[in-house]
Amino acid sequence: MAVLIHAVVPGITVEQYDALNARLQQTPGIFDGCLSHVCAPTDQGLEIFDVWASEQQMTAFADRMMPIAVEQGWPATPGRPEVLPVHNYWTPKV
Repeated sequence: MAVLIHAVVPGITVEQYDALNARLQQTPGIFDGCLSHVCAPTDQGLEIFDVWASEQQMTAFADRMMPIAVEQGWPATPGRPEVLPVHNYWTPKV
């Protein structure tokens, strides 16, 4: 079942996010199961919203992503993101 992930990451800048994202983009298969991703800056840091095909795929991503993030100066324990079951997911046809 698809899940919506909402993560609040205080103290992280868009520059830190961009550096991590660039590194992750070079990691084969790390985004397997990610259906959509949005990152929004706030006064406190970042808020990240993802839709994953399953919670297991999101967990596999997090297990691979966190060591890379910590290596780049992100906090080692940012806390567990909010996970919500998705009732409906679609993208508009253009």
